[in-house]
Amino acid sequence: MRLLLIHTAGNEGSVALAEEREIVAAEDLPGRSSSERLVPAVRRLMELQGWNLRDLTAVVVVHGPGSFTGVRVGLSAAKGLSEAGGIPLIAISRLALLAATAGKSDETVHAVLDAGRGEFYYGEYAGHRCLREALFSHEEVSAAVPDSGLVVVSEEKVVEMLSELHPRFVDEPAAGDALPLALERISGNEFDDAALLDANYLRRTDAEIFATPKAKSAVR
Repeated sequence: MRLLLIHTAGNEGSVALAEEREIVAAEDLPGRSSSERLVPAVRRLMELQGWNLRDLTAVVVVHGPGSFTGVRVGLSAAKGLSEAGGIPLIAISRLALLAATAGKSDETVHAVLDAGRGEFYYGEYAGHRCLREALFSHEEVSAAVPDSGLVVVSEEKVVEMLSELHPRFVDEPAAGDALPLALERISGNEFDDAALLDANYLRRTDAEIFATPKAKSAVR
């Protein structure tokens, strides 16, 4: 079993190759360089391992929430590779990936990411099972987390903004960290339809927010 894993939804991107249950190659994509470096990095890693596209069991992509540009770049590349090679596709939420850093305990985990504009991407997980994901205000996050609830974050800004919740800070998960979640999905034969899969934005884009509604035609 061979997997290609892509994560460009965070502040920095990364790609990885896995064989069976082990990461065999990985490369970081510094800063906002994912759009230029992603495909060359995938090609380079595949060539170094001597793999062809059709050798892959699945393409795994972290499809948001996060940077609109980064999410689009990673998802478009993953869907293109999936369709070109006839390879199954697996999309994983960035919040699910963050929550998974807390381990395999059945304890409920609250994963939180900065969404800008004083809002947060919020995910509630029991083990690896998603209970809900939403775009929340500060007050809504505070109300959603019970006393002594486990809050996991990967951004210093969020640590400061939610200090009253005593969040656990972890490094931003990389593409390779999605491997355990991907293996679970494969074992359950749970794949995504590339034609129907959309980005996990959890919010509208600026274009949608500020779009001018079209005037309705007058009824004659």
